[in-house]
Amino acid sequence: MQIESASPEETEAVAGRLARVLLPGDVVTVSGELGAGKTTFVRGACRALGVTQPVTSPTFTVGHRYDGVSHLDLYRFAGVSAAEWGDLEPYFEGTIAFVEWPEAGEDALPAPRVRVRLLHVDEAHRMIELETAEPELLETMA
Repeated sequence: MQIESASPEETEAVAGRLARVLLPGDVVTVSGELGAGKTTFVRGACRALGVTQPVTSPTFTVGHRYDGVSHLDLYRFAGVSAAEWGDLEPYFEGTIAFVEWPEAGEDALPAPRVRVRLLHVDEAHRMIELETAEPELLETMA
């Protein structure tokens, strides 16, 4: 599924629609270039899931935990070793986990239920691509 967004608010709204069909234990990977709107997308999902505190990029802390939601950023990782996985694993227990820059952890992370990719169309517009093995999941977002 592809959805064009013309603003951060629209990106957050798309993420909010997705969040409403997710369940604890689900993993959502969020990919895209710098400035594509990954954290904006996660913020919208977190808001829809009831998170009221500020949602910021965890690039330098690796992860944030909110009530029932985890937000990880693997930007600084070249890969995920067994020891690093031991530090990351608790973020996936009983939460809906959003992982920015998931490429570094592809071999270690749980399989994502949804893969999100944000692409620059131009300075103001983004293309949001949503991919899942469960097409009916995305149909319920409408």
